[in-house]
Amino acid sequence: MADSVSSCVKRVVDKSPFIHEMLINGILSFSNYAESIQADVQKAYGKEVKPSAIVMALRRYGEELKNRDVRCKVNNVEYGIVMKTNIFDLNLVRRDSFIAKLGALYDQISTVKGDFLNITLGSHEVSLSVSEKYRDLVSFLAKDEEVLNRMDDLVALSLVFTGDFLQTPGIVYEAVRRLAWEQINVIELVSTMNELTFVIKREDSMKSFDVLQSFLGAR
Repeated sequence: MADSVSSCVKRVVDKSPFIHEMLINGILSFSNYAESIQADVQKAYGKEVKPSAIVMALRRYGEELKNRDVRCKVNNVEYGIVMKTNIFDLNLVRRDSFIAKLGALYDQISTVKGDFLNITLGSHEVSLSVSEKYRDLVSFLAKDEEVLNRMDDLVALSLVFTGDFLQTPGIVYEAVRRLAWEQINVIELVSTMNELTFVIKREDSMKSFDVLQSFLGAR
């Protein structure tokens, strides 16, 4: 079944979270934007599309996004924010030799004392975000491994939820969208049953805190 003009417009719009934001807030010039994406829409549709048809599709999609945005704002989800500073991030090629060493790191970490540790095992890579005071230990464990990237001077912002966090669609998307709108780069994103953690640069920490503090509240 051939794509409709509306579906082609959606695919073009979905490439930019900033256009989403403008549609939701009603500050996008439909006619100007329709002209700017006409070539892309026609390429996706496979034939000529009039700007008026694109404008109509944009209006409908804007209403759809507004309704979705309202549904995301639920009253039974509350959260607090916990900030951990002095974090560094390390990415390595995944090898059994390194995974076998992780027990030594777990033995040293103390969450009671406020230590931070997150380890993500991908199919081909391993990512660690850990408190700065364990840098020497991590460097020792990784000395014979293939390191892909290191980043220093990071902060971890954790949203600790109560309520139906897992059963509420759109919360993760909304938080990421708000950060992207403020040009904040997320180094690591970690989600557990009741927590959502962003590892970011220290220079972005206060702006990120302000964004996340009210991202489920009123605009």
